[in-house]
Amino acid sequence: MTSQPTVAVGILSAKEIHFTLTGIFSTPGEAVVTGPQTVRLSEGRMGVEWNGKISHDIEFVPTSADGDTFELEGVTIGVNFHWERKENQRFHGSLRIVCHDGTLTAINIIPAEDYLVSVISSEMSATSSAALLRAHAVISRSWFMARINSPRALKAPVAKKASGEVIRWWDHEDHDIFDVCADDHCQRYQGIGRATGTAAASAVADTRGMVLTDADGKLCDTRFSKCCGGVFERFESCWDDEPHPYLVPRRDWTDPMDFPDLSVEENAVAWIEGVPEAFCNTRSERILGQVLNSYDREQLDFYRWEEHYTTARISHLVNTRLGTDLGDITGLIPIERGTSGRIVRLRITGTKGEVTIGKELMIRRALSESHLRSSAFTVRKTEDGFTLRGAGWGHGVGLCQIGAAVMGERGYAYEEILSRYYPGARLTRLY
Repeated sequence: MTSQPTVAVGILSAKEIHFTLTGIFSTPGEAVVTGPQTVRLSEGRMGVEWNGKISHDIEFVPTSADGDTFELEGVTIGVNFHWERKENQRFHGSLRIVCHDGTLTAINIIPAEDYLVSVISSEMSATSSAALLRAHAVISRSWFMARINSPRALKAPVAKKASGEVIRWWDHEDHDIFDVCADDHCQRYQGIGRATGTAAASAVADTRGMVLTDADGKLCDTRFSKCCGGVFERFESCWDDEPHPYLVPRRDWTDPMDFPDLSVEENAVAWIEGVPEAFCNTRSERILGQVLNSYDREQLDFYRWEEHYTTARISHLVNTRLGTDLGDITGLIPIERGTSGRIVRLRITGTKGEVTIGKELMIRRALSESHLRSSAFTVRKTEDGFTLRGAGWGHGVGLCQIGAAVMGERGYAYEEILSRYYPGARLTRLY
């Protein structure tokens, strides 16, 4: 590959889409298009209706790549998370609107490096260290390059290992008309409004075309999460059972090999209910502000946290989220833990039955209105329900964003950050 690719990013889906073209755009049949626009789903839900015409799709192309932008109204961020909300967002590049599955989808077509500037600005802050921004530029580029080079329409697999046991994981969403989505389910891409200053653009430019590859030259699957909780989780605990040699357990500290076997229940309980040293063990507002947007900081208990459930609440959550009726929940029993202490298989017992669920995201979804912070938790039975004491935020695989932010503040180079979280991976220039 000698030049950067373009990326198709799915932004929103609706039956009616409102947007404003700032600058001069063109589209088939219209030499000049500018200003406020509305497209609607046609009668019969078979096409895109705009200016009295109906087509399967329509694309608005800027005549100036640098100056022309478009603003989409009512973009949902934090889909299915507790901070879910709508906002207007502004973008560079082309806007394609496609009729698909009875709705309209707005897709931003943009050069890869421009896409990355927005990703880094949406995932990070302009106040972040240059090392953190460069490290994140590399892993974000590696991640989406792996996506666009893989087959689309990869479904979330489901495996039922035995009667009364459901093991499920979610991976590359079923994006069959675009490469990646714009939300946390892929990587945050919130337009150019958050790309303030020059730090993010400089980090992307400084690492142009750089990705991580494994020993065979294959693009690394560069997963990342907000806070590992002190030890990295392995890939197999969260997704399919194929090991990734660069996604392995390490301690998020100066000695990466100094940690107990957290797959052992008593070790996991002691680790989670303790407060061991780790890079990601920080409550510094300045450092957290590098990684977390304002809505991410609506609560600051990431490294260690506690959640209390009444019997009524946990029973309602479990029965609703799993679509079953276990009655009143009587037990939450860890059956298998991963390398970070995250629960991979959890047995849930009730007055009407029991079920064992996994992997980690299914557990997090079953015990929360959106997503429990992580599946690295202990369970204490109380008089009126359960208390969970937990560690970390997210799946804990790959780069720990808060840990990497601390490393950057302490003077580690971006290459050192990458080698810490993806041991054995190699920096490679694609273009």
